[in-house]
Amino acid sequence: MGQTRIAAVAAHFGRDLDFDLQRIATLIDHARSSGAALLVLPDAALGGYLADLRHPDPDALPPALDPDCAELKTISSLAAEMVVCVGYCEADGPRRYNSAVCVTGDGVLGRHRKVHQPPGESAAYDAGDRFAAFDTPVGRLGMLIDYDKTFPESARSLAIDGADIVACLSAWPTSITNRAPRMAQDRQSRLFDLYDQARAAENQVVLVSSNQTGAMGGMRFLGQAKVVGPGGEILARTWSKAGIAVAELDIGQEIANARRVLHHLGERKPSVYREA
Repeated sequence: MGQTRIAAVAAHFGRDLDFDLQRIATLIDHARSSGAALLVLPDAALGGYLADLRHPDPDALPPALDPDCAELKTISSLAAEMVVCVGYCEADGPRRYNSAVCVTGDGVLGRHRKVHQPPGESAAYDAGDRFAAFDTPVGRLGMLIDYDKTFPESARSLAIDGADIVACLSAWPTSITNRAPRMAQDRQSRLFDLYDQARAAENQVVLVSSNQTGAMGGMRFLGQAKVVGPGGEILARTWSKAGIAVAELDIGQEIANARRVLHHLGERKPSVYREA
């Protein structure tokens, strides 16, 4: 496919859907002007994330949107030729899911419902039950939503399903129980980067990590959007501030180079691994 520009967003999103859509439109414009073919927006970019992860207020949850809602159709239209991943709260009858959707101007390419839930989130959302990759104009792609990437099996499932690109959409906060005085010193800041690099390197795939910034209630988000190469190297990043991390690479060639000597997926020993 040759060189592809990939963009990961760090930005703040809240409950005001009109404001969120305006911000998304601006980010898509900026990404397009930089030549990006893939843009990964944060988790909960439509409607914001929870304000309290330990005890979510049932009267202050993000707005639950139908998978065919006007807001997602607008984002699809704005995306046009680009591939755009975005997170939102999905309504499925009385159930709510922390979800992500991948679109172009032609419509929906893939969907994901967050599988792994930190304590407290299950009071606000139901859990998804699968990981699946899908084809896009920039290559085969799979999505994870924040806590999913803590578990190696999540990204590995996508890689086994043929994903060359893993998009990790996050609303990842600083430590709730032991917040550091400076964000760069926070335990969760270190883990956020560690998981991104490990998931890319162990599967030898390109990982695109977005995240929220700013605050929502008692939650303060880390930012730290980045693009990680298949050797685990950070190719572009935003640090803790809002912005867009953009990297250009030949995805297929970079993956082939990473797997030339050591091919992790091909050298697995599934027969000796414990499943439970």
